Amino acid sequence: MTDLNLHLLLAVATGAVFLLVPLLIGKLVRPKLPTVEKDAVYECGEPTIGSSYIQFDLRFYVVALLFIIFDVEVAFFFPWALVFGNATQLADPRLSEEARLRLSDQLTNVMPGTTTADTAIGASDALRLAMTGFADILVFFGVLLVGFAYVWKRGDLDWVRAMVAQAKQAPARPRSPLLREQHHETQTVA
Repeated sequence: MTDLNLHLLLAVATGAVFLLVPLLIGKLVRPKLPTVEKDAVYECGEPTIGSSYIQFDLRFYVVALLFIIFDVEVAFFFPWALVFGNATQLADPRLSEEARLRLSDQLTNVMPGTTTADTAIGASDALRLAMTGFADILVFFGVLLVGFAYVWKRGDLDWVRAMVAQAKQAPARPRSPLLREQHHETQTVA
């Protein structure tokens, strides 16, 4: 067996130990006090409707998709910020020639040190690039806001609305047997 195989086997064994030991300790130490409420199905604060394989609330998927869309779209801000920041710095007329060459290298993605004073991006071109980038991000952000406003207007982000309607239709009753007993005792005493 080579050293590489031995190290790999040792890393896998160590990882397995680090995973299994806390699980086993938790199983031995934690209290086992099952109740009806603890055993009830819980889905993000929403009461379950029918079988878990048939009926479900589509709002969970809508919110998950919205999160993914907005999360991915926000990731596009980082490269934009890098280009916009470099172009804005490059547009500064007080910038030294060395810094101008370095920023031109970064913006044009050429090998560092290959840009000369003749091929460097000028201040006016950098200002035009910065303004174009700013206009692009305003359009991009505007599209995101329109999408967010559409989802908000449709009511996909309004979780309370459905719960209030369900609460008006359902009779008030305690959920757990312990609460039912206390509720029954308070009614018989009164």
